[in-house]
Amino acid sequence: MKKTLLIILLIVCSFPGVYACTAAVISGKITPDGRPLLWKSRDTDFMQNSVRYFPGERYPFVGIVNSEEKNPDEVWIGTNSVGFSLMNTQSYNLVDMKENEERGAANGRVMCRALEVCATVSDFRHFLDTIAKPSQIEANFGVIDAQGGAALFEVDYHKYILFDANNPKDAPCGYIARTNFSFSGEVNRGAGYVRYQQEEKILLPASAMNLITPAWTFSELARSFANPVLGIDLKSGDFNRPKTTGWFVDQDFIARRATASAVVVQGVKMGENPELTTMWTALGYPPVSVAVPVWVKGADKKLPALLVTDDSIQAAPFGKKVFDLSKKVFSYDQGMGTYRYFNWDLLYNADRTGYMQRLVPVEKEVFSRSEGKLNEWRSTGKVDTKQLYLLYDELDNYLTEQYKELFGI
Repeated sequence: MKKTLLIILLIVCSFPGVYACTAAVISGKITPDGRPLLWKSRDTDFMQNSVRYFPGERYPFVGIVNSEEKNPDEVWIGTNSVGFSLMNTQSYNLVDMKENEERGAANGRVMCRALEVCATVSDFRHFLDTIAKPSQIEANFGVIDAQGGAALFEVDYHKYILFDANNPKDAPCGYIARTNFSFSGEVNRGAGYVRYQQEEKILLPASAMNLITPAWTFSELARSFANPVLGIDLKSGDFNRPKTTGWFVDQDFIARRATASAVVVQGVKMGENPELTTMWTALGYPPVSVAVPVWVKGADKKLPALLVTDDSIQAAPFGKKVFDLSKKVFSYDQGMGTYRYFNWDLLYNADRTGYMQRLVPVEKEVFSRSEGKLNEWRSTGKVDTKQLYLLYDELDNYLTEQYKELFGI
């Protein structure tokens, strides 16, 4: 019996969905303001994520790390002082793994290193050309820079394929979407095909209508609850009480129980100061989280306190709040496998009292306050550090008050 249980646990722990992600590189050619975007919803079993500042060898940068790591050398999405921004999704169809080999073992370390030495898409290409081989990389890397560059690299141990989001041949609609397979890899292997279909279904019309902004990306992509294979969208109302029990199974939605953070890096236009690059960051399960902006400038002295690891709890305070709230959504626990059931009615309902619905005006207010300052800085051509720190304090206080008032946490 013990041996059988161990085999089951090993199968569950090695299932590709545990280390999954949904992401996109968006050319500035199709955004309303002409600024490129880099989006990633990170799925992992490291559920406590934080924002961390790194001084960097050449360029300082900020990025998403696992909160429990005191001296992290892996970053999962980030941006540096010259506007170079990088993220990844784990691919599962580029490399034939050997026994006891860790898939994509170098992915996070490579991103950490690239963020401190690269300034452009071309720099990253050179970086990949010169690193030691076999690289222990198996990933789709998304990149944007302050020169208008926007690209995706499908990378294995020895080579890579470059897709340029600004080139109609590579990206006819101005964006490149990826989940957990690579187009240059083995066909019908990997993971995330259903999420990819939904991502494309959302992005394709939005790209034609110039709808893609950071706020839109969080609302429509990071909090999507549609499954194109089943032909359903939970937000339709057909899956709430009294039509159903209000419970559903977490299967192939972009927003998933394993989503530990969602980030949209908003780049700059050609000629703008790279320090205006903004990393909009939602820690924890996106449906019950709120996006908060972060900048590299001044990050050596201060970041939003809610987003930085508190060593006493090995988590960011905001990440802890979001995680506690998500546990109420995924509260069914009666035997093996029941963790996949979630209380959709608690998250979203016809009375508009669901957790996700109650947080809509909260996030809208965060964007309103933050974009007001960001637009001022764009007009002057630089980030005002004094105003930046005041904004961080203001947002920390506002979110603390709102989560206390709305949810008692």
